[in-house]
Amino acid sequence: MTTVKQLLGKKGHQVFSIQPDDTVYNAIKKMADENIGCLVVMNGEKLIGVITERHYARSVVLKGRASPETPVRAIMETRVIYAQPEQSVEECMAVMTEKIVRHLLEEGKLIGIISIGDLVKNIISDQKSKIEQLEHYMHGGA
Repeated sequence: MTTVKQLLGKKGHQVFSIQPDDTVYNAIKKMADENIGCLVVMNGEKLIGVITERHYARSVVLKGRASPETPVRAIMETRVIYAQPEQSVEECMAVMTEKIVRHLLEEGKLIGIISIGDLVKNIISDQKSKIEQLEHYMHGGA
């Protein structure tokens, strides 16, 4: 069973951030430049929220706001969901499904972000490995 700590060890710990008074336009540009869908919002060293492409679509585009004039703080999510290092991928998937979130941050010191895509990739990889082991076993190699 893969844990958050192991998943971040494979994926990496890079976290991209933005300031709450920066513009939504700059946040979206940074996400595009880094090919990511989420930024953490930091006020100095303190994590105060997250902003995602979904926040942009729902709170700027659909409401007719202008992204160059809208500050990140106006649309960011302040309810941040955290994962513990020893939580399993399956536990994280359950939390994300229940809370309807797509990203989890590791609690305590921020050391990484786990997306729903990271979890799905890991589960598929684990399942593929199990299938290969079963096929090997069934064909006489124990």
